[in-house]
Amino acid sequence: MHVQEWLGTVPAVAVYALVGTVIGLESLGIPLPGEIILVSSALLASQHGDIDPVVLGACATAGAIIGDSIGYAIGRKGGRPLLGWLGGKFPRHFSEAHIATAERSFQRWGMWAVFFGRFVALLRIFAGPLAGVLRMPYWKFLTANVLGGILWAGGTTAVIYYVGIVAESWLKRFSWLGLVAAVLIGVTSVLVLRRKANNTASAAEPTPTPAPVGD
Repeated sequence: MHVQEWLGTVPAVAVYALVGTVIGLESLGIPLPGEIILVSSALLASQHGDIDPVVLGACATAGAIIGDSIGYAIGRKGGRPLLGWLGGKFPRHFSEAHIATAERSFQRWGMWAVFFGRFVALLRIFAGPLAGVLRMPYWKFLTANVLGGILWAGGTTAVIYYVGIVAESWLKRFSWLGLVAAVLIGVTSVLVLRRKANNTASAAEPTPTPAPVGD
């Protein structure tokens, strides 16, 4: 069943809770389709008056901020062994190459890696735990976390909701396009990061030393 159609069968309170929970778990470090759920819910809100877009955006923002904060605390306590454990559980997302790419982003951009990472599918999963592992000062993390959470979750809700209102006549067609666009953006982000990760891993490999030639 289409995600939006399924959401339309549950009460508004359940939609709020689902959006906040899925985005919170994704921000905590568990690979889940938070962006797809948010886009679908915002489109649904533009069609049904039972779902308040302000409450929806607030729940999405709260889930993003709280999830990232919990991820930070877990990463700070678990340290490097935590990344190794996550790599064993989710090798496609927490491979050594992906972690290396994320670390380079953090070293280059600092707290802004947390902020901008909110808009990149893979970094959205990494940001909280990795910031904790790298011992980023909490006030810097919290500032970037709150700003990024508000802009991404609240902004996405507002944009999709108002586009849905304006395009009411072709909303059903747009709902498919919106979901496809979200998936394509996420896949593209992952592919770009994977390519960078592979390049990083290749650059990190030691150059073999030629064997001495015998007399």
